[in-house]
Amino acid sequence: MKTRIRLFAMDVDGVLTDNGVWIGEVDGTRVEFKRFDIQDGLGLVLLRWTDLQVAWVSARPSVATTLRAAELGIGEVLQVENGRKVPAMTALLRRLEVEWNEVAYLGDDLADVPVLQRVGMPMAVANAVTEAKALATFITKAEGGFGAVREAVIHLLRQRGDYETVLARYLDDRSAEVSM
Repeated sequence: MKTRIRLFAMDVDGVLTDNGVWIGEVDGTRVEFKRFDIQDGLGLVLLRWTDLQVAWVSARPSVATTLRAAELGIGEVLQVENGRKVPAMTALLRRLEVEWNEVAYLGDDLADVPVLQRVGMPMAVANAVTEAKALATFITKAEGGFGAVREAVIHLLRQRGDYETVLARYLDDRSAEVSM
């Protein structure tokens, strides 16, 4: 059975990262570093071979998040300072002409619960809080920052009936001879 999901949205800290943040100072300038999992990045790259739109929704603005999103070509990056994700998501859905029931969302913490309550495919990472897991129709085996996004992408693609086609296209693309 194919699902009608059109947007895959996710939290950042604790989902794309392991929740760790390194903060320091370099030459008098505040710097922040986060660890992103490469397998998660490849999972998001697989979505380029679909009609799915991708959005990151973070309750913690960060240059590290912006840099990683740009590196992966994520066009929709919502970084809300007040932790209120629903208004930001509502505006995004209006702009993209997507309904709440057409959204898959992967979260891990209390700030994600109001979004998880509204979406068509609520998902949580293995180390999510109990409240997020209780709403999830899919819980990853991997913890946030350690391949959970990749696992959720594969689950979503399988639910849509797209996984084998997307995988074949990705592998064909990586097998192509390049003339020099």
